[in-house]
Amino acid sequence: MIVRPARAADIPGILELAAEVEHWFGPMTDEPGFHRALDTHVRRGSALVALSPGGAPAGGLLFGPDGPPYHVEWLVVAERVRGRGVGRVLMAEAERRFVRTPGVIEVVTFGPDHPGAVAGGARVFYERLGFTPAEAAEPGPEGGSRQLYRRPGAVRTVRQPGDGSDTLG
Repeated sequence: MIVRPARAADIPGILELAAEVEHWFGPMTDEPGFHRALDTHVRRGSALVALSPGGAPAGGLLFGPDGPPYHVEWLVVAERVRGRGVGRVLMAEAERRFVRTPGVIEVVTFGPDHPGAVAGGARVFYERLGFTPAEAAEPGPEGGSRQLYRRPGAVRTVRQPGDGSDTLG
């Protein structure tokens, strides 16, 4: 699996992934606002895509890097590969690329009574990554409950060869 910044050519495949989860999130593929958000993230380099060995998108992530706090704005994993580490790899790559100063990472996910909380495994997924439930958030566009999750973001210090200084990377 390859994880890299999403390109304009990846947008149709990411929209196919979005269609897989519209029953939990509400409409996205026909929503101009979602298209604008996706285009904006791709242009500014804050959209990541995980590609399966055949090159098809296996997951996608939109990250709000202007933190702290940092925001996981959207994360999706193809149904065919859920539970195989794609989401974990996307989250690790987002943190590696975008978290530049100490701070909290936030994500709004399904509330405890939402069908996607169990069937999609979102709450357990974030808890396994060290996120903890916080306050309730506004309901989703489909009317389902949402909850904010938080976790401290780690900043990696990388030694640059030959320069004797540390930089964040």
